[in-house]
Amino acid sequence: MPELVYGLCALTSLFCAGMLVRAYFARRTRLLRSSLCFVGLAINNIVLVIDFLLGSAADLSILRTSIALVAMLLLVIGLAWETR
Repeated sequence: MPELVYGLCALTSLFCAGMLVRAYFARRTRLLRSSLCFVGLAINNIVLVIDFLLGSAADLSILRTSIALVAMLLLVIGLAWETR
């Protein structure tokens, strides 16, 4: 059951990233970092599903945490850049 929930989270993140990229190319607004953040969150959820499916055969927690850290840093940098 958790695999299904995290898979749906990955699809939602990809959908949000696609909408942000489309808006970026249509209006040339500053949404590129936000869309990259959502792509990173989708990759994070996909790796989480793979981690659940592999069970104890492999520990992907460091990879997942690194991906989430980079994605959140992109979002924070993008938000800080916008306040200037």
